[in-house]
Amino acid sequence: MCVNFQTPSPNQLRAFFAVEPGDGQWQDEAWQDYLAPIITRDGVRLASYGFIPKRHQPAGVRLSTMNARAETLGQLRSYRDAWHNCQLCLVPMRAFFEPSYESGRAVRMRIGLADGAPFAVAGLWREWREADGSVSAAFTQITINADHHPLMRRMHRPGDEKRTLVIVSPSQYDAWLNCRDPETARAFLAAWPAAFMAAEPETPDPPVQGSLF
Repeated sequence: MCVNFQTPSPNQLRAFFAVEPGDGQWQDEAWQDYLAPIITRDGVRLASYGFIPKRHQPAGVRLSTMNARAETLGQLRSYRDAWHNCQLCLVPMRAFFEPSYESGRAVRMRIGLADGAPFAVAGLWREWREADGSVSAAFTQITINADHHPLMRRMHRPGDEKRTLVIVSPSQYDAWLNCRDPETARAFLAAWPAAFMAAEPETPDPPVQGSLF
């Protein structure tokens, strides 16, 4: 699933999400353990991409927690407390990246809204106590099955299950962030219509750190 996305600028956070970005800084693209802005019910926080940052994983263990499957949120130890406590967030972005194998090889596809506007996807977040006593934040994106989605079923290797991020409608931002019941929250976990999305091949620059392509 999605392990890389383009972050919004501070001005885009103000214009499209009506939030103040604060003084934090982040890179134009987010990969595992990179800081990126998320929106919680209390405002914007800079959080690490991946629910369990590498520095908090046991020695010799490498967990990928950038995406959380909607079907198992309530059961997996990694996510269940945050899900049952409705620690919901929005992950704002300009686009995310997935591989398409329609040409017979992996092509990095940039996926976003058809009108090019920034958007937000459903996520979970939590806090971590750091070794120096400070408190940091981390997040994961929620994914759902996309086997029958006209666009997202074209992504990933043939035969693999297709998954998609959950794009949240701006009209539902407040309702999602302030939801206090996990079963009610499931009603938000629907695929965005393919007619309002766009995908295009990314320019073939050398892959950056963390790339799967």
